[in-house]
Amino acid sequence: MTARLAVKLSSLVAVLLVAGCSSYYEIPIETPIKPKLDVSAFQRVLIAGFITGGTDDVDGNLETTRLLRSQLRTKSDLRVIDADVLPLMEVANENKSADAPATEQAAIKDDKDLEPFEHLFADVDYWKKIGEEYQSPLIVTGTVMFTPASRAGFVQREQEVYDSFGRRRVVPVRTYQERKGFRLRLKPIFIDGRTGTTMHSESFTEEVLYPSNQATPALSSYFELMDRVLPSFLSTLSSQKIKGTRVLLQ
Repeated sequence: MTARLAVKLSSLVAVLLVAGCSSYYEIPIETPIKPKLDVSAFQRVLIAGFITGGTDDVDGNLETTRLLRSQLRTKSDLRVIDADVLPLMEVANENKSADAPATEQAAIKDDKDLEPFEHLFADVDYWKKIGEEYQSPLIVTGTVMFTPASRAGFVQREQEVYDSFGRRRVVPVRTYQERKGFRLRLKPIFIDGRTGTTMHSESFTEEVLYPSNQATPALSSYFELMDRVLPSFLSTLSSQKIKGTRVLLQ
C-alpha cells in the first residue's frame, strides 16, 4: 500500500466516523500555566518605575508604570500599591561613584546607553529602604527602550487579478517596500522588598513596522507593542490560562 493510498483511506475512515455520529460539538477548555516566579510570600506589589530611553514622544517610565499597575489590579491576586513613580534616572546619577560622569535621559538612545544606570538595580540598600517604606512588597522595576525602527526589503502581499473572462483570483505579489515603525524592549526586574535583592529578571522585545507613507502616532505603537508583551509579563507573576476547544462526537 502506497503512502498516498494510506492517506486517502485514513481520510475516508474519518469521514465515515463523523457521518456515523448523530452529532458533534465543541467544548471550550482552559489549560492553566503556573507562574514563573513564586510570589506567595507577598501580598502587595509596587511598580516602582523604570529607567527609559529612545524616542521622546512617549514617557516610557510613566506609561509603563500606569499600564502594569492597571493590568495587575485585574489579573493578579497581589494588591497594587498606589505611589508616585520613582525618579530612577536621578537616583542612579546620585548613587554613582564620584568619578563617574552624570548622564542625562536625552542621551539614552540605545541599550548601550543604559549600561551606566543599571548599577541601581543591584543597590540592595536602596531597594531595601524602598521596601521598608512600603511594608516589604514585591518590587517591580527595570528598563524600557522604545526606539524608532526602519527596514527596507521585499514584502509579500495579496493582489486581485482578473483573466480575460472576468474571473477573479488572488495571487501573492512580492514588492520592494520601505517600512518604519518602533521597537520595544521591556526588561522587568523583580526585587524582594524585604531584602532588596533581585529575585528574577527577563527581557521582552517586540517590533512593529508600517508602510513609510503611513503616519502612526508613537503612543499608539507603544500600546500595540505592550499588548504583545503583557501576556509574558503577567505569566511571571500569576497563573494564566490558555483557551482552546475540543471536539466531541456522538
